[in-house]
Amino acid sequence: MTDAYPSWCLDGSPIADPLGYGERAVGFLRRLRHPKSRLPKRAFDLTPWQERIVRRIYGPVHDDGRRLVRTVVMLLPRGNRKTSLGAGLGLLHAIGPERVPGGLALFAASDREQARIGFEEAAGICREDERIEKALRFIDYRHRIEHPKSGCQLRAISCDAARQHGTTPTFALVDELHAWPKRDLWDVLRTGLVKTPGSLLVVITTAGRGHENVAHDIVDYARRVARGEIDDPGTLPILFESAADSDWRDEAVWRRANPGLAQGFPDIEGLRQLAREAEARPADREAFRQLHLNVWLDHSVDPFVDMSIYDEGAEPLDLEALADEPCYLGVDLSSNSDLTVVVALWRVADGYAVLPHFFCPADNLRGRQDRDAVPYVRWADDGHIVPTPGNVVDFRAVEDCIRDLCARFDVREIGLDPHLARSTINNLLEDGLPAVEVRQGWVTMAPAIKELERAIVGRQFQHGGHPVLRWCFDNVVVETDRAGNRLFTKGKARERIDGAVACAIAVSVASNDDAGPSVYETGERPEGFLWV
Repeated sequence: MTDAYPSWCLDGSPIADPLGYGERAVGFLRRLRHPKSRLPKRAFDLTPWQERIVRRIYGPVHDDGRRLVRTVVMLLPRGNRKTSLGAGLGLLHAIGPERVPGGLALFAASDREQARIGFEEAAGICREDERIEKALRFIDYRHRIEHPKSGCQLRAISCDAARQHGTTPTFALVDELHAWPKRDLWDVLRTGLVKTPGSLLVVITTAGRGHENVAHDIVDYARRVARGEIDDPGTLPILFESAADSDWRDEAVWRRANPGLAQGFPDIEGLRQLAREAEARPADREAFRQLHLNVWLDHSVDPFVDMSIYDEGAEPLDLEALADEPCYLGVDLSSNSDLTVVVALWRVADGYAVLPHFFCPADNLRGRQDRDAVPYVRWADDGHIVPTPGNVVDFRAVEDCIRDLCARFDVREIGLDPHLARSTINNLLEDGLPAVEVRQGWVTMAPAIKELERAIVGRQFQHGGHPVLRWCFDNVVVETDRAGNRLFTKGKARERIDGAVACAIAVSVASNDDAGPSVYETGERPEGFLWV
């Protein structure tokens, strides 16, 4: 299998159900009533493709009768009734044939409001049938439904992981994982589910943005399972998504990504109106692609470069081959909230190769991870970031890194933004190292950014696949003046672009070195540089 698209949801192919558990689950859902249903007696509207999903989850079993599927990863665009299906599955485990005595079914979401949506959907279904309503106890202010006879509960929780340790669910519905600001609750749920035999995790989400988040990791794993790259029969991928290069205006693409359109949802005229408006508004177009076509986007709404092209430069660097080549360093020092970066850069053919080094304060590393919604702790463990002691970056460690690079490579110039760098520049100059100031203004940075873009778009930018550097480039938003000059900015306060800035500084000093001998050889000052 090479395509991750779930054709089996639509093709009518046989689904194994040797013990009848799939039929039992479908029968339970069809006996429910939904307050918004237009079917007779407000019967739960289980569409054909949803029915096949239910049968595929509960039908196949191991030889000993245990359910084969333990994790479901469902990627569905907005408007395809994810909430109703998720609520039905939760009730199947809380009050239906999949319940176990004392079992706990959880609806987990990014915040209280989102968690309450699924809970209220389930409560509305229960209250629509008087027999079910009488058998339950509703504790609305705590977002809880209890079944006293069996001791089962259905609860809604949000990303307050500190209060969820010790939870042992038998079923967990993870709603809109792409919006979760941190992974703590995810880890709690995953470790809690393995305590109970036969537990089930169902992730139902739309596409998100960026690669450095738990949702992308989980969806990408599911893609690899769907394509046959990973053998994991316990994971069921159901990925209704569009390719990044698909024509977002093509209604055939809409129908492929939105299985509900065959039954009239979401509203096709509403989608057409959104598409017409998106023609003239790039930000709306990106939202349409993400939320209605399930295209996983990069962080920036208006990205500096296509990140799929950027990713083509991920081959490892041959540092031995670069040892005797001219090297240029770009340094971006930080405040306590940003990253400090030292980038070593070499000219390779018509482009560049870069080796980045990132630094951040060690204090409250996990808190920084929660704030920026990226895995600082994992990056530090993997050696992609160096945490320095204290709550600010220790610039002495940065200077030691620069000295080490100068000892290993033929460093011609070291460019530093003078903001926060006065002392560092003086220290390097005292050591006889070629430090120069590179101010982050239009004159200096605009040509460097243009040259950096040329190299990346031309597939002449080798970065070794460094994940923190990729995140920085993914966050870049470009500000353009009337003359067409461009500067890097960041779209949101929590996003870091320091690695991209350091690369541009390195390109700037390398480009200035093209004009002739080193400034230390001639005593002349290239445009854009200032003597200390």
